[in-house]
Amino acid sequence: MIPFRYNLRSILARKATTAATAFGIALVVFVLASALMLSAGIKKTLGASGRADNAIVMRTGSDAELNSSFDTTSVGLVLAAPGVKRDDKGAPIGVGEVVLVLALEKLGDPGITNVFLRGVPETALAFRPSARVVSGRAPRPGSDEVLVGKRLRGRFKGFEVGQSFELRKNRSVSVVGILEDEGSSYESEVWADVDTVRTGLGREGLVSSVRARLESPAKFDAFKASVESDKNLGFEVTRETTFLEKQSEGVSIFVTALGSVIAFFFSIGAMIGAMITMYGSIASRQREIGTLRALGFPRWQILVAFLLECSVLSLFGGALGAAAAIAMRFVSFSMINFTSWSEIVFTFEPTPAILLMSLMFALAMGVFGGLLPAIRAARVSPIQAMR
Repeated sequence: MIPFRYNLRSILARKATTAATAFGIALVVFVLASALMLSAGIKKTLGASGRADNAIVMRTGSDAELNSSFDTTSVGLVLAAPGVKRDDKGAPIGVGEVVLVLALEKLGDPGITNVFLRGVPETALAFRPSARVVSGRAPRPGSDEVLVGKRLRGRFKGFEVGQSFELRKNRSVSVVGILEDEGSSYESEVWADVDTVRTGLGREGLVSSVRARLESPAKFDAFKASVESDKNLGFEVTRETTFLEKQSEGVSIFVTALGSVIAFFFSIGAMIGAMITMYGSIASRQREIGTLRALGFPRWQILVAFLLECSVLSLFGGALGAAAAIAMRFVSFSMINFTSWSEIVFTFEPTPAILLMSLMFALAMGVFGGLLPAIRAARVSPIQAMR
């Protein structure tokens, strides 16, 4: 076999073309890996908000809390269903909440963006043990005070502790705390007292959804059957984890598809660049190839050697692109959630599977880009090459 150091020296001998090809492949891998990492971050952000032993109840036919609405009198009926867990005092564990969107002005941007507003009862933080106030304090029940999600802090006017903004014209609320919840979607929401939201935005006597804590995930079917059996109520019950997974589908598919399309067209350019590089290498190494053939190396070894050379170059570029993509984990990215039509902030989530897939994609580009030049090298006649 042709020694590997021969290929390595060949790559290092052409620094300019090698660097250009590696950079092109690195760019493709960076785009692809970043898109996949953002998709994974979207799923993690929305999925982190749910628990397997929580059930969410909404109006039948509603695909999101935003377009669900029913009377507050139904909250007690839902929480009285079999399978709902009770606290030490015998009270059912659950919350009825109102969900709306606010049109607010962003900092440094003349445009207006929707922000998710959740009207919550006093027990909302206790119902979600992972949620906590990291700056300031919790709002007082019945007051015009709000919590702002950590990822929204500094993105909108009036979203710092001690500042205020308007729920509607002439109805201001004060920010008294910053909410953190292990990177979940709640960090992209504003929490206000449920009665404040109802009176301030004309939702008196209504809730958007009810979340119930079940005794165990196995109790879900019995709870669902009991709540949905009364057709007059018109409720639909879903596991909270299933509900949130569906919420992430639209955005996740869009980001993945967009990134894949961009990476596909970039990859064509990268493969053409690799092909040109290898063709140029073959043209300048005719005597070398002829010498190898004269020394008795068969055509298939010449083919393998040039494919290996291109593959190594592609893997190097892929490694650079993957390394750059990993650095994106420190970057936050905001976009509109297609389900709620409100701004939500995501982070890039690198996983071993994504990094491995990116490197394999780089290797595939190297193989396809170097195949035709390698075949040409293998067909070089030793007699003509030595002239």
